[in-house]
Amino acid sequence: MNFTKMHGLGNDFIVVAGEKQLPDNAAQLATDLCNRFFGIGADGLVYILPSEKADFRMRIINSDGSEAEQCGNAIRCVAKYVYDNGLTNQEEITIETLGAGVQKVQLTIVDGNVQTVRVDMGQPILNGLQVPTTVDAERVIEHPIEVDGREFRFTAVSMGNPHCVIYVDDAVNFDLATWGPKLETHPLFPRKINVEFVTVNSRTHTDMRVWERGAGPTLACGTGACATLVSSVLNGHTDRTATVSLKGGDLLIEWNEADNHVYMTGPAAEVFRGTL
Repeated sequence: MNFTKMHGLGNDFIVVAGEKQLPDNAAQLATDLCNRFFGIGADGLVYILPSEKADFRMRIINSDGSEAEQCGNAIRCVAKYVYDNGLTNQEEITIETLGAGVQKVQLTIVDGNVQTVRVDMGQPILNGLQVPTTVDAERVIEHPIEVDGREFRFTAVSMGNPHCVIYVDDAVNFDLATWGPKLETHPLFPRKINVEFVTVNSRTHTDMRVWERGAGPTLACGTGACATLVSSVLNGHTDRTATVSLKGGDLLIEWNEADNHVYMTGPAAEVFRGTL
C-alpha cells in the first residue's frame, strides 16, 4: 500500500488513493497505522475513492477505528493531493463526504502547487436533536451541562459532524485531557461529540482548542473552527467572518448570511510518502 503523510495545521493524516472502495479492515488498519509508536502515526486514515456524485469521495477513519462523517483539515489535504498528483487539473472541484454530502472546493495555486484551499462547508445544523444532542430545541445555545460537579455551558452545532462549543477564560491553557473525554461521552450526546474550548479575543479573532471525538486532542479541527464561528455569531461574540487560531495555526472562517453556508480557508501540506 502506497501512502502519503499530510497535515492541515498539524492535524495529520495517512492519505491513500487508488482503492475502489473502503477496505473491509479499514478500522483495524487505522488503529494500527495511526499508532505513533508502532505505526506511521496520525490522527486518522483517509481514503480518496471514486464518486458517482462528485469528482472524488473521501472516507476518514479516526485513530480509534471509528469513522468520521467529515473533517475540514482532511478535505483540504485531499484537495491538495488530487491536484498536486495530477488526478485533476481543475482549480474548483467537488468532494463527496459521508456526513456533509458533496462539498465545493476552490484551490489557490502557486507555482503549480496548492497553497491554500477554500471549502464550502455547507449549512450548519443547529436543531438540538439533529446535531445530535438529547436537547429538543431549534437551537441549543449556552445550554448547561454538568461533569464531575463542574457546570459548563455549550452551544451545539453540526457541520456534518457534531460539536459542542464552550467558552472559557483561557482556551490556550485549558485542561483538555481532564474535561475533553468526559464531555465527549456525556449522555447528552448520543453519538459522542467533538468539544471546542474557545476564548474570544475580538470581533474578528478567537482562540480555540479541541478534543476530537475518536482522536483526542489534535492540533487543529476544521469543522470545529467552523462550529466555533457559528456559535460565536449566535452568542453575539464575533462578526460573521473571523480568524480562529488553533494550536497548529489559523483558519479563516466565514458564515455567509446570503446563502447560510460556512466557508473555511486554510493550508494543507505533504510531509512524506511511503510504502507498506
